[in-house]
Amino acid sequence: MSETQKNNPLHGVTLEKLLNELVAFYGWQGLGDRIDIRCFNQDPSIA
Repeated sequence: MSETQKNNPLHGVTLEKLLNELVAFYGWQGLGDRIDIRCFNQDPSIA
């Protein structure tokens, strides 16, 4: 790990990995209820 990133817990975490974990925990419906973003509510997908 880079010395400049030692206190950054998200260093090296991709957006895809983060989104997969959120979907696994909340599901698409849960994300859409919490965050009003069209891609969570209409035709949701990782791709």
